[in-house]
Formats: sequence, structure tokens, C-alpha cells
Amino acid sequence: MKNQTFTLKPFPTQKPPPHLHITGNITRYGNQLSLRYQVSKDVKQVVIPPLSHTPGRKNQLWENTCFEFFVGIKDAPEYWEFNLSPSGHWNVYHFDDYRQGMHPETAFHVLPFSIEKQLDSFTFFVDVDLSKIIHKEQEIEIAISTVIKDISSDITYWALAHPGQEADFHRRDSFIIS
Repeated sequence: MKNQTFTLKPFPTQKPPPHLHITGNITRYGNQLSLRYQVSKDVKQVVIPPLSHTPGRKNQLWENTCFEFFVGIKDAPEYWEFNLSPSGHWNVYHFDDYRQGMHPETAFHVLPFSIEKQLDSFTFFVDVDLSKIIHKEQEIEIAISTVIKDISSDITYWALAHPGQEADFHRRDSFIIS
């Protein structure tokens, strides 16, 4: 995989989403995966959880602003969901198949990521060593997504693609980066 840029789009709903632009890039060198998300435009509408003094593994991060990506092995049903909160909390889940057999992926004890806040944007960086779960020779497919909670407590779902009738980041037909 070469360095690829992306733009996330909101899942269409009747209520307009916050006026945001979510872009970034992703690179895989060997088994090192690097992602950068940048959120710009009306970022004052986004609820950014405060940085925790004790960041660590935590469940249900998708209930607030959360950066997510999914990694699947090409032509295999299993995949991993990575959740990263601006608070510093994170989690990784392994699935045997579409929304089946979910359990915490214990190969990861920490995920190195950071967030930089500017006046009219914020940038989120993450680097992941995939060798804990995937051989570097294996072809992978990736989905990139973000959950945004706004100051009205509304949640919007942003992804590379929304192929279904509902926002569903787990659909393998949304794993469109390879």
C-alpha cells in the first residue's frame, strides 16, 4: 500500500451533519500502519473528550467522538476494529466474521496516537504495528471511519463509503482501501 489520501463522508440523515471536512492519509510500510485524520471547518461544533490522566483500554468509545478503522485480511471473514478517543482511551476488537465472535484483541497493550488541536482544525495521528495480528505478506483491506458527537449531543457517522441502508462500519464492502 502506498500513501493514500482519503475523505470521509457523513451517513445521509434527515438532519444535516455538522459542517465538517474530514480528510487524511494512510500508509503501510511492511507491517507498520500509519493514519492521519484531519477534521476542519466548524470544529467548534465537535465535542472532543478531555484528555484522560490515565488513558487505556476502554469499551464503548463510539458513544462519543471517536476515530475508528477496520482491518481485514483479504478473502478472509475475520477483521479487527480499532477505536481511538481523543481522551487517550482506545480499544481493539477481533471479529471472526461480520459482527460475530467479538472479543478484545489482547495482542495490543497500548496504541500510540496523538491529537494536535489548532484554532480551526484538529489532527489525529496513529501508528500501529500490525505484526501482532497479521503477517506482512498478507494482503489487507481497510475501512476508515469516525464517529462525531456535536454540541447538541447528536451523533453522526463518517466513513469512506456507506453501502447499506444504515450506518454500519462493519460491512466488508466498506473496506475499500487495500
